[in-house]
Amino acid sequence: MSAGPLTLYGLKNCDTCKKALNALDAADRETAFVDIREEADLQRLVPAWLKSVGAEKLVNKRSTTWRNLSEDEKSAALGPDAKSVLIANPTLIKRPVIDTGSEILVGWDSGSQQALQA
Repeated sequence: MSAGPLTLYGLKNCDTCKKALNALDAADRETAFVDIREEADLQRLVPAWLKSVGAEKLVNKRSTTWRNLSEDEKSAALGPDAKSVLIANPTLIKRPVIDTGSEILVGWDSGSQQALQA
């Protein structure tokens, strides 16, 4: 693959993030890993991600964090207050978030994998 470097945002202990990193490494893709809890500038990144992919795609509704939110917090996470809820709860962000430089991909599914092979 000849595309430019990628930035993968995730958690060090996330199995899906590890799978994505391993696959990208095997494909010789230059990839920087950024831990969303410890290193990411979420104040800057979350608004851009929301603008690019929307809250429906960015919020991980299968996470423990989601299950522990109140109904009001869940509504806020999918509405106009998504930015503040996601910044306050980084583990609510679906992982990995991959920045290709030209687009934002969320999750490690066949759609993300095919987009990276193009």
